Amino acid sequence: MQTRPTISGTRHAVAAGHYLAAAAGFSVLEAGGNAIDAGCAAGIALGVLLPDLVNVAGVAPILIRTADGAVETIAGLGHWPRSLPADLFLREHGGRIPPGVLRTVVPAAPDAWITALERHGTMGFGEVAQHAIRFARDGFAVFPLLAENIEKHEAEYARWPSNAAIFLPGGRRPRVGERFVQADLARTLQYMADEERKAAGKGRLAGLAAARAAFYRGDIAREIVAFQRREGGYLSMEDLAGFRSRIEPAVRRRWRGHEVLTCGPWCQGPALLEALLVMERAGLDGLAHNSADYLHLLAEAIKAAMADREYHFGDPAFVDVPLDALLSEAHVAARARAIDPRRAHPGMPGPLLGAGTAPASATRAAAPAAEADTSYVCVVDRWGNAFSATPSDGSWSSPVVPGLGIIPSNRGSQSRPDPRHPSGVAPGKRPRLTPNPAMVVTRDGGLMPFGTPGGDVQIQAMLQVMLNILHFGMEVQEAVEAPRVASYSFPSSFAPFEYFPARLAAEARIARETREALAARGHALQDWPEWTWLAGGVEVILTDPQAGMIHAGADPRRPAYAIAS
Repeated sequence: MQTRPTISGTRHAVAAGHYLAAAAGFSVLEAGGNAIDAGCAAGIALGVLLPDLVNVAGVAPILIRTADGAVETIAGLGHWPRSLPADLFLREHGGRIPPGVLRTVVPAAPDAWITALERHGTMGFGEVAQHAIRFARDGFAVFPLLAENIEKHEAEYARWPSNAAIFLPGGRRPRVGERFVQADLARTLQYMADEERKAAGKGRLAGLAAARAAFYRGDIAREIVAFQRREGGYLSMEDLAGFRSRIEPAVRRRWRGHEVLTCGPWCQGPALLEALLVMERAGLDGLAHNSADYLHLLAEAIKAAMADREYHFGDPAFVDVPLDALLSEAHVAARARAIDPRRAHPGMPGPLLGAGTAPASATRAAAPAAEADTSYVCVVDRWGNAFSATPSDGSWSSPVVPGLGIIPSNRGSQSRPDPRHPSGVAPGKRPRLTPNPAMVVTRDGGLMPFGTPGGDVQIQAMLQVMLNILHFGMEVQEAVEAPRVASYSFPSSFAPFEYFPARLAAEARIARETREALAARGHALQDWPEWTWLAGGVEVILTDPQAGMIHAGADPRRPAYAIAS
C-alpha cells in the first residue's frame, strides 16, 4: 500500500526534498520559466529549508539535458585552498580532518546555480532566489527531521556562537511547528540579488555576473576570508575570485536500450553504473523483487562497485581514473564472476586494476554513522529540458560566518587525510563527492531524472528505485516507497571513514524470512525500522512520450514532495 499516489501531469513536474522547495520550483514553471530556472529556484530554497543538511554556500552538482538532447554536468564542487599544506592533517592532526574551518573547500553552490542559469536558464538570480529569500526572512515551520537533527547535534551547534544563534535560538532547541528564521542568510541572498539589479540595464548575463561577483569578489567574499583567517583557515580571496564550477561531460552507458547518465568520478556517480552492469552480467533476470537472491546480488554488486570507488575515484584533474576500464565488459564480467551466489563476501573485494589502497580499519561494534546531509531536486519542463541536482553540506561540523548565515563548504570531510589516496588532500584538488545527480533517457525517448540524499547509501537507493521502475515495472511512487537495503561493507566517504565488513541494513518491511536467509549467507544484518530516512529520500520524474504524460514521485521518508501540472 502506497502512502501517496504518483503525481502526474501533461506539461511539467518538479520533485524536491522539501515541499516548499517543490512549490518554489513549480511557481517558476507556472510563471514561464524552464526546468533550469525552476531547478535553481528549488535548489537554492533547499539551502534555506533544510539548513541542517544543505548549505547555500555548500556544493551543488548538477546534470542537465536540454530539449535538443545535449547533456552536460556542472560539477558544483569546490577545491581545497591553494595554500593548504598537503600533509597538514597527517603532520598536525594525527591523520584526522578535524571539525571547523580546516575542512573548508571553496563554496561552489552559488556559482553552480548561476552557471546553470547563464548557460541554460531564462531568468535572473533574484527571480529564482526570491523564494529562498522569503523562506529565510519570514521563516518556515520546523519539521520532525530538522528537529531530530538539531537534537542529535546540539553539542556541535553549541560549539560555535554563530551556529547556536541560528539552531539554538534563545538557548534551546526549536520545536516541531515553530517558525525557523535565518535573517542573516536572507540578507546575504538579498545582497546578491540587489547587486544583480544594479546591473540590470546591461542585460541578464551581466546581472548574473554581478550576483556572482557579490559572492566571490565582493563584501561576502571579504567577510568569509576574514572569518576564516581569524579561525585559522586557509581560504583566500584568490581562491574565491578565481573559482568556476567545471563543465564536464556526463558518464553514459547503455543498458537494455536505455541510456543511463551520471556525473564523473569526482563523485560516486559512476559506481551506480558499475553496480547496475555487474548485476546485469551476474544474472538479474528471473529474480523476484526483494527476494533473498535479488538482495544478495544487489549487495554484492554494490560491494564490487564501491571497492572500485575506493581504489580509483578522485578528482580527474589530479588522478588518472581508469573509468573506461572499470566500466568495460571485461572488468564488469570479472566482478560478476567473483560473486558467490550462496555466500556474502566478508568485506570489500580486492582491486582488479592496479594495486589499490588498503581499506580503513574495520569497525564491528557500533552501527554505521548516519550522515544526513544532502537533498535533491529534479525538474522536467514542457519543452523537454530535464534538470537533476543534489545540493548538500551539513551545518554542525563547521562554523557559520557571523552576519552572513552561511558555512563555506565543509566538504573537505570527504577527502582522505593521506595525499597518496586517490581522494587524498591536495591544494587545489576537489574531494570525492557523495552527492551524484543522475538521469535516464529511456528506450522510448522518455526522460527520468532521479537522485537522493544519503551519503554512501545514495547510489544504493537510486539503483533500487531505478530497477523497481525499469526492470520490475512499478509505478514511480510505488518504486520510491518500496523497502530498501544498504551495504556498509566498504570505508565510509565521511571522516573518520568507518568500515563495517559484511554489514547490510534492511528496512523491516522486507520479509523476516528474507532477512534471515541473507544472514545465513553471511550478511551481517542490521535491522532498520519499517521506514527510515537512513535509506535515502529518492525523488524521480518519468516522462511517457507515447501517452504525453509526466509522472513524479517523492520519498515519504523525508519531507519531500512532487508537483505536476
